[in-house]
Amino acid sequence: MIRTGEEYIESIRDGREVYIGGERVRDVPSHPMFKPLVEIRARIYDMAQDPATREVMSYADETGERHAIGNKLPHTQQDWWDKRRATDTVLETVGGIVTRVGDETVGEMWSLYDGQDVLNQVDPQFSANIRNHIDKVLHADPFHVSANTDPKGDRSKRPQDQDPDMLLHVVRETDAGIVVRGAKYETAAAYANQAFTKPTIANWGQAEMSDYAVGFVCDLGSPNLKFVCREGFAGRGSEDDYPLANRFDEVDTLVVFDDVLIPWENVLFYRHTAAATFIRSCLHRYSAFAFVQRNLRLADLMIGAALHNARQTGLDKQQAVQEKLATLAVYREGINAHLTAAIALAEPSPAGLLMPNQSLLYTGRVLATSQLHQMMHVARELCGGQVCVTPNKADFDNPATRPWLEKFYTVNEDWVAEDRRKLLAFARDLLNSDYAGHRLTFQLFAQSPPFAHLAAVYRTFDWDGPLDFVRAAAGLSERVTGAKKEAAE
Repeated sequence: MIRTGEEYIESIRDGREVYIGGERVRDVPSHPMFKPLVEIRARIYDMAQDPATREVMSYADETGERHAIGNKLPHTQQDWWDKRRATDTVLETVGGIVTRVGDETVGEMWSLYDGQDVLNQVDPQFSANIRNHIDKVLHADPFHVSANTDPKGDRSKRPQDQDPDMLLHVVRETDAGIVVRGAKYETAAAYANQAFTKPTIANWGQAEMSDYAVGFVCDLGSPNLKFVCREGFAGRGSEDDYPLANRFDEVDTLVVFDDVLIPWENVLFYRHTAAATFIRSCLHRYSAFAFVQRNLRLADLMIGAALHNARQTGLDKQQAVQEKLATLAVYREGINAHLTAAIALAEPSPAGLLMPNQSLLYTGRVLATSQLHQMMHVARELCGGQVCVTPNKADFDNPATRPWLEKFYTVNEDWVAEDRRKLLAFARDLLNSDYAGHRLTFQLFAQSPPFAHLAAVYRTFDWDGPLDFVRAAAGLSERVTGAKKEAAE
């Protein structure tokens, strides 16, 4: 059954070995670095129970049992509109952007569902395992994340030619399952329930079989797992001065697999490099949608902060300011258009699901990530220099300095000093702070690096259309065009 927030919180009190800031964490839900995101994830669970948001966040199956919209296998365009509306509702309710909360990673399981023919080449049981896990996610409602990036080591060498633990690998088989060693980076792993763990883009050479080509669902409460976390931004400054860093920093984790047993029923593919290569090629077939949608809402935050700032000082009447605002709007609507068209022109998947139009989804992802740094700089210009020089809230409260700050930060009767301070603090945390820089880098690599984004476009774009157009327009022979196409394939 769909869970409550309290049930989720209790589920991660399982004795897991978590470290942050040089110390062992005794209780993840109450630790100040994890507490804000744990509470947001719990709130998402509770939104599926709340009568005010229940119909947006969940649906009833044919038996009357309710499930999370984010976990529903997509079969129709309406399913995608419902998912989009649910994500928007979450982000608007919590008042910020959260990326690793489950709905954006469960789609990777659907990519495996599409690849059952490939999995059957290895072992038909693996195909059954993926169907069972999709059913488990639907009915047990775990907080599901996705572990991907390895420490990597020396990438000029094969993994077999250096410390073998630099890439996660199988060290032995047992009757109960496989035993794995290595490590994976995974945002939110320290406070999630399970992770789809699979290979990164690795050099397996020409081998058909490899102990590094392994994918499985890992129970994050398993023995011999260790979580070494990046120290978060929460608590570095007051929430008044850093409202985003203190509420929305999603903690990244190096998950160490120190001979962890993965039961056979949790193994999704093993040793077959063709299966690993297939998964890498279509991993984000569905999950890219939720990722790009969050970029859309990040654009909304930048536009809102910049436009409020321009209007309060009357600069929105100037043509130069309007042009910069229009630049942000073009970026925002470009993302919106790709998402909307990806639903409108959705395609059937190999397993009979409905996937967003792949070429439009992946080109939208490139647009959203490749231009983000430029749009942040445009927003900085519009917010002005006071973003980086404004004193903290304590100075606005100090009787010795308050009168001066109230004098110089009050713009008019509508924009008093406290509202202006809040806007500048929000814009600073969105665009200029350590948290802002972290988010920018995270968005660039969160769904694989930029070259992989472009590779996905290359694989999914319809090259035949332009080729056929030019062939006909230039009077080229079928033989020449066919030879070029064969060479490309």
